[in-house]
Formats: sequence, structure tokens, C-alpha cells
Amino acid sequence: MRSSKVCAAGAAAVVAAVLVASGGPALAADKAGNDGFTIEDPRITESSGLVASRAHPGVYWTHNDQDSGAYLYAVDSRTGRTVARITMTGVGKPRDVEAISMGPDGSLYVGDIGDNLGGKWSYVWVYKLPEPKELKDQSVRATQYVVKYADGPRDAEALMVHPRTGRVYIADKKEDGGSLYEGPARLSTSGTNVFRRVASTDLWVTDGAFSPDGKHLALRGYFGGVGFTWRDGGRIKREGRLRVPLQRQGESVAYSPDGSRLMYGTEGEQSDVEAVEVKGAGGGGGSSADGGGSGDGSGGFTGGATKGAVVLGAVVLAVLGLKRLFRRG
Repeated sequence: MRSSKVCAAGAAAVVAAVLVASGGPALAADKAGNDGFTIEDPRITESSGLVASRAHPGVYWTHNDQDSGAYLYAVDSRTGRTVARITMTGVGKPRDVEAISMGPDGSLYVGDIGDNLGGKWSYVWVYKLPEPKELKDQSVRATQYVVKYADGPRDAEALMVHPRTGRVYIADKKEDGGSLYEGPARLSTSGTNVFRRVASTDLWVTDGAFSPDGKHLALRGYFGGVGFTWRDGGRIKREGRLRVPLQRQGESVAYSPDGSRLMYGTEGEQSDVEAVEVKGAGGGGGSSADGGGSGDGSGGFTGGATKGAVVLGAVVLAVLGLKRLFRRG
């Protein structure tokens, strides 16, 4: 979500103060796509979604939430450099692109689902396109789907495609705790695709991701996150808190290709994507999505900061600033 320079500077100051009291463990660079990285491309200033490439090891796809065109960027996690910019054709001009996910058939799904005013748009869009086999600047034709919610318009920033069934899910963004919505078994281009509420998330969600085996769902917010066990039909069971790093404006999360890491991204120029180990995950696909929710009262922050009063005060100030920002639209 776009933020003012004043609020961004204030949030950055808060983050800097809290990071003094926290730190993340070093992660082994044993597989492509498991390491954190910095997005170097000056064109990417509002990275709002993230997903690991299936065809190109070590590459992550991202996008700005508002851009001058319908663009996707392929970023090499080994260097942080953009290795391809894709222009989606056949979709018109996007309004507020907030999420990206990968389907079981290797297609990219892009969620143009943001609505800063929480009900301005009577419908939103989902775009689907094949992941390019060759990494180069090119145009790729996408399929556009019209999406509505059964219980009315809403703001959302998280779109997840189940890696086994291919069904699309959206988690809305509500300050007092949102909901998970399930799309039709198959999206249709001939009419409106109605998404229906299937569960409560109890979280102010900015992004989400399924584990590669489809057994777990990770949802993140600005200052924390929750891992869920996944059951068919959108039935979820809370596992525990995620160890979400405190970032400038945490907007994205993705699993690493082998499911052993959760990759957390943020908006801003030269933004960092931080890798956090998934507790209990083996090398072949995450067996847990709770990130080892810490038991030290740290609220899921990376490193488990022990200066609770400092962290709590910083978070409260940041939340109040962001609430004022969002109410301005």
C-alpha cells in the first residue's frame, strides 16, 4: 500500500530503534533461493508480493503495488538484480496490484485486489499467465478474471493459490482481524467469480503463502504473523506465531522453493527480503509453517527481542501512525 514520505520516514525510525534490540540467525546458503537478498532495481520501490520461481532456481517474482504499467519483475536472489521484466498484456491498466502466487500448473497468479478505501471497487481482478521459460524482457499475454466477494467489497493484499488443487484464496485486510475467502473451483472468464468467506484469520493481513506441500498456510502482517494447518475447504487450524522480522513496511511473504524458509519482503527502495527458517522443516518441503513461534513473549519478531517495553512502545507508535495513514486513503 502506498504511504507518504513522512509516515515512511517515521516508520523507518521506529524500525531502526527496535532492530537495535533484535537480530536474526544466520542461515545456511545450501540451496538456491534460501538466502535473503536486497532488491537492487531502482524501478522496484513498492514490492508488495513475492513468489519463488518454479522454472528458474533462485529467482523470485515481485511487483510494485502501483506502477506505470502491468509489470512483473524476476529478481535473482543471488545478486538482487532484476533478470527480466514482464509486461502483462490483455489486462488493461491495473489499479492496485498487491499479491502474486504460483499455481500447480506453473502459472503465475497476480492479485489486483487492493482497495485503500475499503469498498470503493465493486469488483477486483486476478490475472493468470504462464511463467516464462526464458528470462528476458518480454510481453506475455495474461487472462483476466473478474472477482467479487459474496459479502461486499473490501480491501485485500493477500492472494494464495493452493499448490495441489489450484484453488485461489484471498485474505482481506482489516485492522480488527480479517477473513479468508475461497474462490470457485475453477475461475471463469465468462462471468464474475464470487469469493465466499470460509474462515476468520484474526490478523491484519498484508500477504500470505501456502507451503509447497499445501499442508500449511502462512499469513503475515506488519508486525507479526500466524501459521495455520490447512484442511480442505479452507478450514484452518492455528499452529502458532510466525517469527516475522520487523521491516519498514512488511508487505510480502513467500516460501523458499524447498519449504525450509519463509521469505519476508518490504516496500521501499533497495528493500530487503529476509529469510527465516521454518522450524521443523526438512529439505524437501516445509513440514511446519509456524516459524517456531517463540515462547519468550517477543510477539513473533525475528531474534526474539528481550527488551519488551522498547518493542511494544515502538510497535504501538508505528501502528497509530499507520492507522492515521490508512484512514486518509
